[in-house]
Order: sequence, then structure tokens, then C-alpha cells
Amino acid sequence: MYKVRIDKFEGPFDLLVYLLENARMDIYDIRVAEITEQYINYLKEMDDLNIEVDTEFIVLAAVLIRLKSHMLLPRVTEAGEIMIEEDPREELKGRLLEYVRTKKIAEMLAEREEYNLAIHEKPAEDMSAYIDNPEEILYATEEQMVSAFILFLTRKKKVEEVSRRYQRVRRRKETIEARIQDMTDMLEEKFKSGRGTVSFAELLPEKPDRYDVTLSFMSLLSMIRNQGYDAEQKENYGEIIVRRKEQADV
Repeated sequence: MYKVRIDKFEGPFDLLVYLLENARMDIYDIRVAEITEQYINYLKEMDDLNIEVDTEFIVLAAVLIRLKSHMLLPRVTEAGEIMIEEDPREELKGRLLEYVRTKKIAEMLAEREEYNLAIHEKPAEDMSAYIDNPEEILYATEEQMVSAFILFLTRKKKVEEVSRRYQRVRRRKETIEARIQDMTDMLEEKFKSGRGTVSFAELLPEKPDRYDVTLSFMSLLSMIRNQGYDAEQKENYGEIIVRRKEQADV
């Protein structure tokens, strides 16, 4: 004898649960006669196909037939009174509920196993080089410790002095072409408003630093050479006045 899997059913209770769901029956209120007939018909179809059914399916069929007879033929006492007994379906209901619960847990565990198989863990690293080797102890005299501490303080003081005296050079993204365009726009806007001259300080960015002043001055020299502007400074370190070249020639 070999164990077969009937269609998609792994056992008799799997088949019984399928029949209950297909007939839209509640496990708590099984129509025993109807479900027994469906169950036996299914086993007969397997027999017609010459498939030897596992003994477990036949045992459950016998249980259902016995339960059906209890439901159809109530017990009667010697006095002819009907005996009120506990619902004979209770045992079957309990076994079905336990099966459904166990099946759901098995499905959940199978999903977790499939998920965990897709997880790749980093292999453990060899830490023996750090664990097995003994700690190294540094032996130093008091004079050596004092000398090392004084050297540390001296170097720290030098770093602080360098930080105070020097500033880190900032890298600028602005090009001289972009600065010329900005200054040209500002000059033309002021000339259109009726002004004949503009001071160089008005062309600088807000809160300019040394880099801004240098870049603006280089841009102004290029504008004087190529774009018809002129500049005048009447005294050393005095104010630089910018105007159009034709105005300067008048």
C-alpha cells in the first residue's frame, strides 16, 4: 500500500474542511447527513479511478456514517422516552477546529522558512587575533610620562596659534564671466535711472571679503577693456568712480 495525495488534500480532515467550505457549512453546525454523502461520493470517485485510498480516509468515513446514524436515530429508553444526549458532533467539531488551527500555524511557519531562506547573513569573522593575544602593557617612567604630556601641550598650543592666524581658503564657484555679467546688469540699471556715474563699492556683493573685492576689480578691468566702460580714482585708496566711456570723453 502506498499513501496518495487526493487532488490537493493531504489527509481526510483536509478533504472534510474543503467540503465544508464548498458547501458553506459552519464547523459549529455541521449538516452531518449532507457532508457524509459528499465525502463518501468523493471516495467512490477515487475508487473508480483505481486509486487505493489511504486508510485514514476510510476511518473518517466510518466515523461520519456512525455520526449520521446517531443524528437520524435518537436513543430511546426502555420506557419509550427519548434520551437527551450531548450533541454527537462535538467531538468531530473539536478535532476539525484543532486541525484548522494547526494547519494555519504550519502555513505561517512555512512562509517564515521561505522568507528566511532568502536572507543571507554575513559569515562570522575570525576574531582570534584580538581575543587570543594578551594585552600589551606600556611601561614608562614618571619622567617619560611628564615629557610626553609637555610635548602634547606644546603641539596643542601651536595648532591653536595656526588656527587663529590663518583662515582656510574657501573655494568659490563664481567665475569672472558671471561676475562681469552681474556688474554689467547693475551698471545698466543705474544708468537707465538717470545716474551718470556709479561707485565701485556699489557693485560689490553684500558683506564682501577680500576674494569678492579682488574678483570684482578684475572684472571691472575686463569691462573697461572690452565693454566701453571707464573708471577714475582721484587719489590713492580713494573711491573708484565708474561711467560709460563716451561720458568720460565729453
